[in-house]
Amino acid sequence: MILDIIQVVLAVFLVTAILLQARGSNVGLAFGGDGSFYRTRRGIEKKLHIATVVLSVLFFGAALANSLFTF
Repeated sequence: MILDIIQVVLAVFLVTAILLQARGSNVGLAFGGDGSFYRTRRGIEKKLHIATVVLSVLFFGAALANSLFTF
């Protein structure tokens, strides 16, 4: 029961973190450019990326624990 609640809360946070990440916001894409250039994550974008990775690991762990402890 408690694992189900934890898993749902983690799922909501994970979906929110994924949706907050900007995708394809390059102006070069509008003018025919491929937009593939190397750029580093800085500031809030880096923290959001790390939070997404941590939330996904926690979600996977909660799902695994939920499947192992459910009778």
